[in-house]
Amino acid sequence: MNLDYPITYIKGVSVQRATLLYTELGIKTCNDLLNFFPFRYIDKTQFYTIKDLQPNSSEVQIVGQITNVKSVAQKRGSRLVATFQDATGTMELVWFKGQKWIKDSLKINVPYVVYGKLNHYNGSFSIPHPELELVTEYKKKLQTKMQPVYASTEKLTNSGVSNKLMRSYIQHLLQQVYDGIQESLSQDIIDDLQLMHKRDALLNVHFPKSQAHLAKAQYRLKFEELFFIQLQLVRKKLVNKTKIKGFVFEHVGEKFTNFYKNHLPFELTNAQKRVLKEIRKDVGSGAHMNRLLQGDVGSGKTIVALLAMLLAIDNGYQATIMAPTEILANQHYTAVSELLTGMNINVDILTGSVKTKKRREIHQSLEEGTLHILVGTHALLEDKVKYKSLGIAIIDEQHRFGVKQRAKLWNKNRQSPSQPSQREEAKSPSLTLPKGKGTDKTEKSLPFGEVGGALPPHILVMTATPIPRTLAMSVYGDLDISVIDELPPGRKPVKTVHRFDSNRLSVFKFLKDEIAKGRQVYIVYPLIQESEAMDYKDLMDGYESVAREFPSPKYQISIVHGQMKPADKDYEMQRFVKGETQIMVATTVIEVGVNVPNASVMIIESAERFGLSQLHQLRGRVGRGADQSYCILLSSFKLSAEAKTRLKTMTETTDGFKIAEVDLKLRGPGNIMGTQQSGVLNLKIADVVKDAKILVAARNTAIAILQDDANLVKPENLPIKTAFSAMTQTSKIWSNIS
Repeated sequence: MNLDYPITYIKGVSVQRATLLYTELGIKTCNDLLNFFPFRYIDKTQFYTIKDLQPNSSEVQIVGQITNVKSVAQKRGSRLVATFQDATGTMELVWFKGQKWIKDSLKINVPYVVYGKLNHYNGSFSIPHPELELVTEYKKKLQTKMQPVYASTEKLTNSGVSNKLMRSYIQHLLQQVYDGIQESLSQDIIDDLQLMHKRDALLNVHFPKSQAHLAKAQYRLKFEELFFIQLQLVRKKLVNKTKIKGFVFEHVGEKFTNFYKNHLPFELTNAQKRVLKEIRKDVGSGAHMNRLLQGDVGSGKTIVALLAMLLAIDNGYQATIMAPTEILANQHYTAVSELLTGMNINVDILTGSVKTKKRREIHQSLEEGTLHILVGTHALLEDKVKYKSLGIAIIDEQHRFGVKQRAKLWNKNRQSPSQPSQREEAKSPSLTLPKGKGTDKTEKSLPFGEVGGALPPHILVMTATPIPRTLAMSVYGDLDISVIDELPPGRKPVKTVHRFDSNRLSVFKFLKDEIAKGRQVYIVYPLIQESEAMDYKDLMDGYESVAREFPSPKYQISIVHGQMKPADKDYEMQRFVKGETQIMVATTVIEVGVNVPNASVMIIESAERFGLSQLHQLRGRVGRGADQSYCILLSSFKLSAEAKTRLKTMTETTDGFKIAEVDLKLRGPGNIMGTQQSGVLNLKIADVVKDAKILVAARNTAIAILQDDANLVKPENLPIKTAFSAMTQTSKIWSNIS
């Protein structure tokens, strides 16, 4: 049987059931079913005797015979009771439902295997609704020891697709295809890492012979899953570096030098200098730069990005910064404009609220090349926006943009500046990917040479949400990664404390003391879209209580929330920025994009309702000036174990990377990246947190193989190439930018 056949080819799977399995679990083909792995196992490796049973409510398995069956009356209805015995003693099996059918099916004095949860009452043992199987039938089946348990849904269960039925489908399938299952790894990898062969791994992950066999099977399948993801990412990275050409920023010119010597607001940290060196090496190589810049809140990513843009301008190119929100775009525009004051560099901003006349001016100056830096939101992606020579694109908080949106930046150049040397085909001894016939989906999705008549701009992706190494290797394995891991000198770490609602009065007193010193304060309320009405009420109730405690005219309060008109929101924001109000009561709209160095206190209401990364982002709104800043986490007394861990983590560290590691362990990889990125991490058996060591081994193996045999043409790598080609036919991992 071919594994690409629909599951209706399996004995017992009707069209109706096949449709149900597809809609509920996404299982369409035999291969889907074979790779639908159990999420836990019932360990039936041990058999008990009745004499050895202990009163501990565990699940037990016993071999014995039913000697008697009777119906016993009770207050409501009756129960069916069978006397079950082995050589050491007797106990009861009890049923409350389906009594007639069960009574008719039971065989007296015939050996049964009984499995179920043990009850202990008045000194005697019983098992309610046990699993029963005749010993003769039990011995015929594959699952002689440990039984797999598969994920299910209410609809499947109600339609009669039980765990037992799923086991039988997979058993029938394995019996038919076992001998034909092809190996997908080379013998060298299997030998070097002492891996179980694929067919044995699939058999033992569904029907393990023992705990040891299960562990080996799981390791093999986890390694394979992570290996092929890494093979895709590493190969794509090689393609980027060897086949996609980029503009060469050949020299450090007057604008970069002038800014570095005369306009830098502070001495760069060693981390910033290191990252800048990595960027300069990329943009001077002739290859296309595709780099992720990670840096904690306030680490100085914007300065590094600006210096990279000045390199482009010095070499005759334009630059752009794309931000996810208008607030953040405005902040970038203001920061860049102020830093470049007096430098004769044209900077402008394009967002949804820019008027038509101004838009036309921007479009014209972009195409003429007189506009050097354009900052904006999604508006930058409109078809009308064309550059004369876009050399570098900076994408901030990139996880908020879809892959297609980001890829649009590749087609923004109206023409390509004449650089003959870059028009020649890039050659590399380690990777020769022929164009035309025989190219796989990876290569077809990537532009060779020029894009839309011009080379693509270099890409620098920035994020202030630090990504743990294991996750970065999984999601961004095709990007080069730079990390700014130190804060600028003079920055004091924000002091973070956790207080309960009952401490509110003392917290308010502290706020009054800080405001008396001339400082400003944020008070943030949760925002959960599913309960907008409730959130709005919480915010307004909070605002009223703050207004009572901080009365006008002595205190001025701004309020900002998502239901306000943009103009009203901006007005309130500007009042706070200018220092006209001392307190900003807001929802999480201020999570990204407000920079007020004078704000020294961040109060987070109902802190237990926030995720770790959100708490860390909010804390980053303070601590931007020279004064000591504070973050106060207010919560109720009722806290889940997870909420306690989050709040404890926030009070113990300000290191975004440590916080991200905890967040990853608490939330799992699928959630931390948001819906746009989670598809890459839709893993069937591996877990990038728990299986970090396997991930590192898989990546190292992928790199070693591609360095030795980039096109997988060596005979020993044929199994890898065959499996890889099959996967890339349906893979959605490919994207032009990250």
